[in-house]
Amino acid sequence: DLYPDLLKQLGIDKPLSSKKLYIRYGGPVESARGFILHSDDMMRQETLSIDKGVALTSTSDFFDDLSKGKGPKNSILALGYAGWGPGQLENEIIQNSWMNISVDSNFIFDEKVTHKWLQAYKLIGVDPNNLSFHSGNA
Repeated sequence: DLYPDLLKQLGIDKPLSSKKLYIRYGGPVESARGFILHSDDMMRQETLSIDKGVALTSTSDFFDDLSKGKGPKNSILALGYAGWGPGQLENEIIQNSWMNISVDSNFIFDEKVTHKWLQAYKLIGVDPNNLSFHSGNA
Protein backbone atom coordinates (compact mmCIF):
# COMPACT_ATOMS: atom_id res chain seq x y z
CA ASP A 1 0.00 0.00 0.00
CA LEU A 2 1.60 3.28 -1.14
CA TYR A 3 -0.42 5.59 1.12
CA PRO A 4 1.43 4.75 4.41
CA ASP A 5 4.79 5.04 2.63
CA LEU A 6 3.82 8.45 1.24
CA LEU A 7 2.71 9.69 4.66
CA LYS A 8 6.01 8.49 6.12
CA GLN A 9 7.99 10.38 3.42
CA LEU A 10 6.02 13.53 4.25
CA GLY A 11 6.83 13.11 7.94
CA ILE A 12 3.28 12.15 8.86
CA ASP A 13 3.86 9.15 11.07
CA LYS A 14 0.26 8.30 11.94
CA PRO A 15 -3.08 8.42 10.14
CA LEU A 16 -4.88 11.72 10.47
CA SER A 17 -7.74 10.77 12.76
CA SER A 18 -9.61 14.07 12.77
CA LYS A 19 -9.10 15.12 9.15
CA LYS A 20 -9.05 13.51 5.73
CA LEU A 21 -6.12 14.13 3.42
CA TYR A 22 -6.99 13.61 -0.24
CA ILE A 23 -4.12 12.91 -2.61
CA ARG A 24 -4.36 13.96 -6.25
CA TYR A 25 -2.02 13.93 -9.23
CA GLY A 26 -1.13 17.60 -9.73
CA GLY A 27 0.81 17.17 -12.96
CA PRO A 28 3.96 15.78 -14.54
CA VAL A 29 6.40 18.44 -13.31
CA GLU A 30 8.23 17.67 -10.04
CA SER A 31 5.86 14.78 -9.27
CA ALA A 32 7.80 13.97 -6.09
CA ARG A 33 7.00 17.42 -4.68
CA GLY A 34 3.81 18.03 -2.72
CA PHE A 35 1.54 21.06 -2.77
CA ILE A 36 -1.39 21.51 -0.43
CA LEU A 37 -4.47 23.14 -1.94
CA HIS A 38 -6.56 24.06 1.08
CA SER A 39 -9.28 26.19 2.57
CA ASP A 40 -8.16 29.64 3.67
CA ASP A 41 -9.04 29.13 7.34
CA MET A 42 -5.33 28.47 7.92
CA MET A 43 -2.83 30.84 6.37
CA ARG A 44 0.93 31.16 6.83
CA GLN A 45 3.27 33.86 5.60
CA GLU A 46 4.31 31.68 2.64
CA THR A 47 0.72 30.69 1.75
CA LEU A 48 -0.52 31.89 -1.62
CA SER A 49 -4.14 33.07 -1.56
CA ILE A 50 -5.86 31.80 -4.72
CA ASP A 51 -9.35 33.21 -4.18
CA LYS A 52 -11.96 33.44 -1.44
CA GLY A 53 -11.90 30.13 0.39
CA VAL A 54 -8.90 28.66 -1.48
CA ALA A 55 -5.16 28.83 -0.77
CA LEU A 56 -1.94 26.97 -1.66
CA THR A 57 1.00 26.10 0.61
CA SER A 58 3.98 23.81 0.03
CA THR A 59 6.24 24.11 3.07
CA SER A 60 7.38 21.32 5.37
CA ASP A 61 6.02 23.25 8.38
CA PHE A 62 2.57 23.04 6.85
CA PHE A 63 2.93 19.26 6.45
CA ASP A 64 4.00 19.17 10.08
CA ASP A 65 0.79 20.96 11.10
CA LEU A 66 -1.23 18.45 9.07
CA SER A 67 0.49 15.56 10.81
CA LYS A 68 -0.56 16.98 14.18
CA GLY A 69 -4.16 17.45 13.08
CA LYS A 70 -3.77 21.25 13.08
CA GLY A 71 -4.38 21.71 9.38
CA PRO A 72 -7.12 23.60 7.59
CA LYS A 73 -10.71 22.40 7.38
CA ASN A 74 -10.26 21.17 3.79
CA SER A 75 -7.07 20.09 2.08
CA ILE A 76 -5.88 18.23 -1.00
CA LEU A 77 -2.31 17.05 -1.46
CA ALA A 78 -1.32 17.49 -5.10
CA LEU A 79 1.82 15.65 -6.17
CA GLY A 80 3.51 17.54 -8.99
CA TYR A 81 2.11 20.33 -11.10
CA ALA A 82 1.46 21.32 -14.71
CA GLY A 83 3.43 24.18 -16.19
CA TRP A 84 3.37 26.30 -19.32
CA GLY A 85 6.05 28.19 -21.21
CA PRO A 86 5.91 31.98 -21.64
CA GLY A 87 2.75 32.94 -23.53
CA GLN A 88 1.63 29.33 -23.98
CA LEU A 89 -1.38 29.50 -21.64
CA GLU A 90 -2.48 32.86 -23.06
CA ASN A 91 -2.38 31.40 -26.58
CA GLU A 92 -4.39 28.37 -25.49
CA ILE A 93 -7.03 30.67 -23.98
CA ILE A 94 -7.18 32.74 -27.21
CA GLN A 95 -7.66 29.47 -29.16
CA ASN A 96 -10.64 28.58 -26.92
CA SER A 97 -8.84 25.52 -25.55
CA TRP A 98 -9.95 26.35 -22.00
CA MET A 99 -13.31 26.88 -20.35
CA ASN A 100 -13.18 29.11 -17.29
CA ILE A 101 -15.42 28.98 -14.23
CA SER A 102 -15.30 31.12 -11.12
CA VAL A 103 -13.67 29.48 -8.11
CA ASP A 104 -16.09 27.69 -5.82
CA SER A 105 -14.44 26.13 -2.78
CA ASN A 106 -17.34 23.69 -2.33
CA PHE A 107 -16.72 22.42 -5.86
CA ILE A 108 -12.93 22.22 -5.39
CA PHE A 109 -13.02 20.38 -2.06
CA ASP A 110 -15.94 18.06 -2.87
CA GLU A 111 -14.58 14.59 -2.20
CA LYS A 112 -16.73 13.00 -4.92
CA VAL A 113 -14.43 13.41 -7.92
CA THR A 114 -16.14 10.93 -10.24
CA HIS A 115 -18.60 13.49 -11.59
CA LYS A 116 -16.38 16.58 -11.28
CA TRP A 117 -16.31 17.24 -15.05
CA LEU A 118 -20.10 17.01 -15.33
CA GLN A 119 -20.45 19.37 -12.35
CA ALA A 120 -18.06 21.86 -13.98
CA TYR A 121 -20.06 21.81 -17.21
CA LYS A 122 -23.25 22.31 -15.24
CA LEU A 123 -21.73 25.34 -13.45
CA ILE A 124 -21.21 27.09 -16.79
CA GLY A 125 -24.52 25.91 -18.24
CA VAL A 126 -23.09 23.60 -20.91
CA ASP A 127 -24.32 20.18 -21.97
CA PRO A 128 -21.13 18.23 -22.80
CA ASN A 129 -23.08 16.11 -25.28
CA ASN A 130 -23.40 19.20 -27.49
CA LEU A 131 -19.65 19.96 -27.58
CA SER A 132 -17.49 19.48 -30.65
CA PHE A 133 -14.00 18.07 -30.54
CA HIS A 134 -12.85 21.00 -32.68
CA SER A 135 -12.27 24.53 -31.39
CA GLY A 136 -12.19 27.84 -33.17
CA ASN A 137 -12.96 31.53 -32.86
CA ALA A 138 -16.35 33.14 -33.18
